[in-house]
Amino acid sequence: MTPHINAKDGAFAKTVLMPGDPLRAKLLADTFLENAELVTDVRNIYGYTGTYKGVPVSVMASGMGMPSIGIYSWELFSFYGVENIIRIGSAGSYSAQLDVLDVVLAKEAYSESSFAKTLSGYDKDTIVPSKSVNDVIIQAAKDADIECKLARVHSSDVFYTKESWQDIHARTRCDCVEMEAFALFHNANVLGKNAACLLTISDSFVNKRELTSDERQNSFKNMMTVALEAAIRL
Repeated sequence: MTPHINAKDGAFAKTVLMPGDPLRAKLLADTFLENAELVTDVRNIYGYTGTYKGVPVSVMASGMGMPSIGIYSWELFSFYGVENIIRIGSAGSYSAQLDVLDVVLAKEAYSESSFAKTLSGYDKDTIVPSKSVNDVIIQAAKDADIECKLARVHSSDVFYTKESWQDIHARTRCDCVEMEAFALFHNANVLGKNAACLLTISDSFVNKRELTSDERQNSFKNMMTVALEAAIRL
């Protein structure tokens, strides 16, 4: 047990899928996993372990933002023997090439955050995911006939900002924005583990389309399928 996870030793599979929303974690466990068991619920951050096509897989929420996913991913990697974490989240599109409900795989994460510098002294603004995991995800998407678009992801510290999305897009050279991938990738790099980030576009700054909160919770099944198919190959 840790201050933030009350699961027993050995409760997690070697690969954990990590949505931000605890209810999305529950939805995935209820919909896709066999014999899913709730293994942690501290602060209502739910974590489950079950099997998918006979292979153990876990899913656990991260909460919102880099400090939150930083804590949970660090503890899973460091104290529970987890080898791979695939974030499965939502993102806002800065690009006309990424529309609502598109599935996106992060090829790199850019951030203005001080998370990595504070944690380990890393002072660059871009971090890449684990190539081996991304390669598996790309193949899993192809095999499932689900289009998965590669993108440079902006991991922002803030949800609301006075800077326009157009200026942010030009400054960051990113295709979409979320709030966690940069910290997850850094923790994996520091600890010698593996991480990747799959996203579903939930809203578009370009065409002003957006999903409701209920749609965000329930409409991400293509992304979940790709993540699960990848998880059983890792």
